[in-house]
Amino acid sequence: MSDPLPSSHGGLLRRLGTGIITGAADDDPSAIGTYASAGAKFGLGFLWIAPLLLPMMYVVTYLSAKLGQVYGKGLFAIIRDRYPRGLLFPLMAGAFVGNIIEAAANLGGMGAAMGLLVPIPIPLIVVAAATGIALFQLLGSYALIRTIFQGLTLALFAYVAAALLAKPDWGAVLHATFVPHVAFTSDMLAMVVACIGTSLSAYVYTWQSNQEVEEQIEAGRTMPEQRKGATRAELRHVRRDVLTGMIFSNVILYFIILSTGATLHANGQTDIASAAQAAQALQPLAGPAAKYLFALGVVGVGFLAVPVMTTGAAYDLVQGLGRTGDLNTPVPGAKLFYGTIVGVTVLAVGLNFLGFNPMRALVWSGIVQGFSVPPLLLMMMLMTNDRAVMGAQTNGWVTNLLGGATVLAAFAATACLVVSWCR
Repeated sequence: MSDPLPSSHGGLLRRLGTGIITGAADDDPSAIGTYASAGAKFGLGFLWIAPLLLPMMYVVTYLSAKLGQVYGKGLFAIIRDRYPRGLLFPLMAGAFVGNIIEAAANLGGMGAAMGLLVPIPIPLIVVAAATGIALFQLLGSYALIRTIFQGLTLALFAYVAAALLAKPDWGAVLHATFVPHVAFTSDMLAMVVACIGTSLSAYVYTWQSNQEVEEQIEAGRTMPEQRKGATRAELRHVRRDVLTGMIFSNVILYFIILSTGATLHANGQTDIASAAQAAQALQPLAGPAAKYLFALGVVGVGFLAVPVMTTGAAYDLVQGLGRTGDLNTPVPGAKLFYGTIVGVTVLAVGLNFLGFNPMRALVWSGIVQGFSVPPLLLMMMLMTNDRAVMGAQTNGWVTNLLGGATVLAAFAATACLVVSWCR
């Protein structure tokens, strides 16, 4: 059993822990694009997705955090220890490639949004932002990276302000939130799968499990055997941390749908073709401040989410190959890890020069994530019920019930989408 981690002090964000970073990263530019498109296309009638997603978001993030806290290794390191290579490598490849595509789409979304704020060509913005992010990861300490990430979460409150500026009918908002209106059309099913995929994205699992490990390494547990096991107090802290982060993430996604549903959809603008169009369309309907708040939110959270994805890809690769690497180790001691971060960043930038539409890429990346969610979530359920991994800290019946329901919902949503395409 590991010794308790030292109490953390030093400000509200630090006491909130790493869950708030994961929650904010879950509302990355990809998610913002998906939720904004959902609000524009279906209006307030899509608000019910937020309370439906919250328990799913909580359980998947808690399972990944619990794995890192109890086993003392990241997600793919645990899979490598417990499962055959024939299962490990396809899962690792899918997550790795998904992170590259997601990072590329998010850089494009950031560039389009930042282009509204400064008169600079979008390709130049993408290159400059990616370069700055990579240098920050290479040169910054883990403690500095964590602190700046926690500060960047505040950018997401821009969407609460944008929704309030839209002056929605709050009676209609409450009704739409708690009285679902579901049309079983291929468009709505595609959007449901996209929302499930982007809110339960695979990079969230990797990031949260590894943040539990990074926190323990920072506390002095540098060897895996020192990190084995967890006290009940530590797991209670993990649950609170994760729940706080996921509630934050869920509130933000709710207000993104609300802001575009109350403005764009209500005025007949149901098809969002770019991040710039989404922000610009808000200006005549909710005032110029809404436009800039929407754009600033994309840019701010992009500077948090993109390094989460590129670092996540590095975690996936080094752990899948049986190597070591983490943000607490300087560059000379983890060359493959940091080299992967740089390589993934370069590939993500390169994909932005292929001419794809950033907003459509963001939505489709969410749909792709929807197909990868069920198998990875099933793996986490199996591992958190494996006594060889968890010892006495296997799942209770409530976690298994919630996790099992989330697995079934993810499989069902994806199956419904496939059936609708085959008609």
